[in-house]
Formats: sequence, structure tokens, C-alpha cells
Amino acid sequence: MSFLIVLAALCFLMFVAYRGYSVILFAPVAALAAVVLTDPALVQPMFTGLFMDKMVGFLKLYFPVFVLGAIFGKLIEISGFSKSIVIVCGLLTYGGVSLFVVVFAVYPFAAELFRQSNIPKRLIPGTIALGAFTFTMDALPGSPQIQNIIPTSFFGTTSWAAPTLGVAGTVFILILGLSYLEWRRRAALKAGEGYAGSDPLLNEPEAFRGEKLAHPAIALLPLVLVGVSNYLFTVWMPGWYGTVTEFIPAVIGNPAPVVQETAKLGAIWAVQAALLVGILSVIALAWAPVVAAFAEGTKSAVSGAMLASMNTASEYGFGAVIAALPGFLVVANALGSIPNPLINEAISVTAMAGITGSASGGMSIALAAMADSFIANAQAAGIPMDVLHRVAAMASGGMDTLPHNGAVITVLAVTGLTHRQSYKDIFAITVIKTLAVFFIIGVYYATGLV
Repeated sequence: MSFLIVLAALCFLMFVAYRGYSVILFAPVAALAAVVLTDPALVQPMFTGLFMDKMVGFLKLYFPVFVLGAIFGKLIEISGFSKSIVIVCGLLTYGGVSLFVVVFAVYPFAAELFRQSNIPKRLIPGTIALGAFTFTMDALPGSPQIQNIIPTSFFGTTSWAAPTLGVAGTVFILILGLSYLEWRRRAALKAGEGYAGSDPLLNEPEAFRGEKLAHPAIALLPLVLVGVSNYLFTVWMPGWYGTVTEFIPAVIGNPAPVVQETAKLGAIWAVQAALLVGILSVIALAWAPVVAAFAEGTKSAVSGAMLASMNTASEYGFGAVIAALPGFLVVANALGSIPNPLINEAISVTAMAGITGSASGGMSIALAAMADSFIANAQAAGIPMDVLHRVAAMASGGMDTLPHNGAVITVLAVTGLTHRQSYKDIFAITVIKTLAVFFIIGVYYATGLV
């Protein structure tokens, strides 16, 4: 019964998300309904002590990133840089920029490219998903995304673990993903569907108000600066702040000291600083058009960032509550019975990511609960820890993108599209990404390459 409660809560949230209802409203409703059916006495403690705590904790860490990313994307849009050059979002993702920031930054470029090529706008989310949520996130060795970093603390590996398998998975995802999107484009062309399609266009990038477009190299520069700055600040932050920063927040009274662990927060601070560099560079390089539309443009950017961050934070709270219920333990125990070590790990991680709607959250839960058994089974079978790392990382980015996933809701909100219009393409990319995990497992068993 406890398992059915968890399953019902998950299905309900996916249904309302797909139907276009607010996840900010229905994520707590779904989570608390599951708590009521499990133990009504825990409703208020679960809501205040777990759901709200996790939701606010997410906003505390990531709201500045959402806002700065939205402003950066809006300035790219009103500067006219999106009309000068189009860049794949993989450049930013592999450069270490948050996936949520990539959505804001890339959308103006994608919209302009799709409009000029008369490709249906509804294909943009699937294209962004392929570039930002797949191979650059956790397959390519050395990716600085959190999904590729979390396994290092469990398996004693580095972000460059199993490079051959990572590259093989990347090639698999790219070939199948691009083939699918090209098939969808050709089908739309054959049906006579253009950029606008049959639905009203929402959240369209603003028209460029300047007299002359920037040179493509100039338009590309802010994006390059964000990626490079993010790397440099990530390296420099520990030197500036040390491993821990502690200070007293007031000169009167007796307040408790504020303690910040640079090791945990340095990557987020680096992204914030890099986005500031990007924003300042756009202002400097396109002063006239940016200043003319800065006030209204930043208002809409901040509004979009608030909606996107609240959607994702609400999802984060939902996942935390579901993971605390007895039904979730039933799922975890069932997954642990799968005999093959790598298939066991892959299914466990991607299932947890799907249930929680979070790649990093699902993988963290799965590895915290099962890493010891994964390691023991792998050692008994002679499987290197690097292979465990790569399988876990790639599996986390599989079924996490179900309809209730925060990144999915964010990309749809930013592009002004709905689940009905675009989710089928995101889901197709998700299936390809999930299959890629089993592909690299097959490559490992067939060749022994790591």
C-alpha cells in the first residue's frame, strides 16, 4: 500500500504538470496527500520541516543564479547578439554553466535560428534538452556539472572517470538525438508547418532596436567569457575564501556566527560571478540597444526567473517528502534485488531520479543508500570504480526529465510553450539518453574498455 501511495503522488504530479497546472501549487498538494494517506499526524511537520525547508534551501542557493541567468539571456536578446550568431548550448553546459542558466542564455539564439530557418518553435525545447541535459551534463568526461561530480565522493573517482565509455555514450546520444530532431523537422516541413505553427507565440524575444548588428565574434564573446570565467572563478574561490568563511553578522547583540563552507558553495559562487562578467560584457559591447530597453527587459527577466526558480524549488520539496515515506523504501529495496551490478546501479539511479524529478537529487539518494552494495558487487565482479561512476552519472540524466522535472518546466516556461506542444520531443531525447546508459554497459562488457 505504501508503494501505491508514492506511485499515485508521482502520477498525479506528472498529470497536472502535463495539463499545464501550476507545479508551485500542486507539488505540495501531491506530497502532503501522500503524507495524509501514510501518517496524517506528520502532515504539518513534514510540510514545515521538510517540504518548506528543502524548497527554501534550494532558493537560498540557486535563486541568484536563476535571476542572473535570466538577465544575461535577456540582454543577449535585446542587444541583437542572438541575430548575429547561434551557438549550441553544449558549449555553455560543458563550460560549467548551470543547466537552468543555459536555458535562459540559449533561448534567444535558438528562437532566432528557428525563425530564420522556419522550423517549428515547438522543437526548441527538445533541441535545448539534447544540448544541455544529456551528453555535456554527465557523459563527456571532465564535465563540471554536479551530476558528474556527485559520484566522485562515493567511488573515489574524478570527473574524468571512464573517458572511453563517456565518449562512446556521447556519440550514441548525438547520433540518435540529432537524427530524431531532423526527422521531426522534415515531418513538419512536409506538413507545411512553419515557425509559428497553429498556436499563438508566447515569450518571443524582443525585436532588435539598434541600427546595426554586431559582428558574430563580438556576439559570441559574452558566452565565451561566461564559460571561461566560470572555470577561473571555480579555481580561484578556494584561494580567496579558504575552505570555510566565518563572520559575525552584527556589531550589537550576541548573534551566532555565519559559517559558509567554500567547498560546497564555491561552484555556485563561481557561476554567479561568471554571469556578472557576462552581463557587464554585453552592456559594454552593446551599450545603446541595451540601455534603451534595460528597465523593461530586466523586469520581465526577473519575473521569469522567479517563476522558474519557484517551480523547481517546489519540485525539490516534493522529492524530499516522497523520499522520506515508507513507500520509497519499498522501491529502493526492490531495485536492490537486480543481479547484474551495472544494470542494478543504472536502473536504481534513473528510477530514483524519475521519482524525485531531479537528476542530482535522485542520484544522491540512490548512492547514499546503495553505494556500498554497488561497490561490493562491482569488486566481486572485477568492475572498476570508474565504470560505476560513469554509469551512475549518465543514469541520473535519464528518466529524471519526466513531466514534473524542474528543468523541463523551466525550459517550457522560458520558451513560452506547453507540455502538450513540446514534451513528446523532450521525452524522446530522455529515452535516447536512458538507452545510452545501457549502450555503454554493453560496450564495457563487450570490449572491457574504460
